Amino acid sequence: MFLATATNSLDAKGRISVPADFRAVVSDGGFEGIVLWPSVHGGFLEGGGMALLQDYQRLIDNMDPYDDARMAFERSIFAESRRLSFDGTGRVTLPKDLAEYAGLEKQATFIGLGRRFEVWNPDSYQSQADAARLMARENKHRLRLVGRAPLRAPSDEPRS
Repeated sequence: MFLATATNSLDAKGRISVPADFRAVVSDGGFEGIVLWPSVHGGFLEGGGMALLQDYQRLIDNMDPYDDARMAFERSIFAESRRLSFDGTGRVTLPKDLAEYAGLEKQATFIGLGRRFEVWNPDSYQSQADAARLMARENKHRLRLVGRAPLRAPSDEPRS
């Protein structure tokens, strides 16, 4: 799983160190690197390993072959994806168009999201992180195991 958040420097040649924990997640698929593509959700990059793309392929394969949404997913994910190999120090070279899409100049923030990760401009991510924390707090009642009541935080327990 991709976990944690790390901000790393981007050098003049577009090279950036991928967090060691992220490299460990993708190192078991034969391809030593990551896959990145422009997010359909906004000005940041989404990424993962080849296993994630295989999962997306299975999801898309379940759609009607002539569905416009299917074609949009194929074009937005697969056609725009870049396989970026690690160098000897765990860095990848970000293509200029991907760096520009995400507004990455001197630094990039890697955000672990379990099965996938995102790469953000650090300043843009901070406001997004604050909004996500608020939304999570407002929607904590939605977290539940199948067949069980929602989880309650200690502050939600009735007082006697």
